[in-house]
Amino acid sequence: MELLQGAVRHYVWGSRTAIAELLGAPVPAPHPQAELWLGAHPADPSVLLGRDGARTSLLAALQQDPERELGAGCLARWGHRLPFLLKVLAADESLSLQAHPSAQQAAEGFAREEALGIPLGAPERNYSDPHHKPELVCALTEFHVLAGFREAARTVELLTALNVPQLAPYRELLAGQPDADGLRALFTTWITLPQPAIDVLLPPMLDGCIDLLRAHGPFASECRTVLQLAEAHPRDVGVLGSVLLNHIVLAPGEALYVPAGKLHAYLQGTAVEIMANSDNVLRGGLTPKHVDVPELMRVLDFSHGDLPVQRGRRGRSRETCYDTPAAEFALSRLDWPAGDAGPVRLAGCGPQILLCTAGTADVRTDNGQILPLARGTSVWLAAADPDVTICPWAGPVQLFRASLRPAP
Repeated sequence: MELLQGAVRHYVWGSRTAIAELLGAPVPAPHPQAELWLGAHPADPSVLLGRDGARTSLLAALQQDPERELGAGCLARWGHRLPFLLKVLAADESLSLQAHPSAQQAAEGFAREEALGIPLGAPERNYSDPHHKPELVCALTEFHVLAGFREAARTVELLTALNVPQLAPYRELLAGQPDADGLRALFTTWITLPQPAIDVLLPPMLDGCIDLLRAHGPFASECRTVLQLAEAHPRDVGVLGSVLLNHIVLAPGEALYVPAGKLHAYLQGTAVEIMANSDNVLRGGLTPKHVDVPELMRVLDFSHGDLPVQRGRRGRSRETCYDTPAAEFALSRLDWPAGDAGPVRLAGCGPQILLCTAGTADVRTDNGQILPLARGTSVWLAAADPDVTICPWAGPVQLFRASLRPAP
């Protein structure tokens, strides 16, 4: 086992405090820090910190000795690549409205753009790799999300409550067909509006949100979200699209799984996120980046209704597991309250990453190796490494464990 140094990614929507505080760095950071990547993504692989001071890219280590690092089972299924990427995500502003392709859509889209000769770094490129990107986000702080289309009948109620004449034709469109096809028709109409039409529609909708809030009417959180997005992204068609989505607030420890095709945007807060190791994103607004409407429409899932919020399933002592259908990853959380120093043994099951988000614990192997894991630090456990035992200090202590999903 070796300490793992993650890569900090800087995007304008990031926080200047959350990741810096986690890493014990000066606060505020000089620039927004949006994500801490822990894994072997080719764009920004983590670094293994040897006891002798050596620094080795995790990506290079996988290439040099894939069987030791990944194990025969992982190699047989995923090749010479770590199939998951672990992140800490810190959002002070909203991310783009986006969806991810299925495995088949990603493979076809990547092959199509390769055949067309579109450079990987081109702004109009949609597929940077042939892999899908299901993801699970687990809140460290209160975490606000737009995800999945709201029950169509509830959206009709929202549009009615806004009482905006300019929205009446769109409300009637959905009221006449309050199902997935109606949502597809309404979203397609909005996302293909020319900018002058968007400029005509948005101001009265925002006024309707303000009036509804002043009257203490229903849909207060939805109205606040629309107003906040419009302030950060004026004249953006994504503000219209946001009206159709579920507004979900995750409490610390709660998690949300986002499968292929689900339109979503992370709005605010800090969370641990795990995903299949891919960078494929189809954007739908709330961004100055490229929006490919036809390709987005090909991948979107217009099923509607609430998305389930997970509170986790208790596994072994002190471990809470988050279940997903994704084969590429599994995420669990280990917690020790103050005064609890009981050890927990983790059986090896392929490559793993441990991330400490609170307190300090020793990670011990059966052969006597010990690594202290303080808040903000992480450790890489190769497939060939022996089982480890986590021995917390005084507590409270919290660790997240990223691994492959166990075989059924």
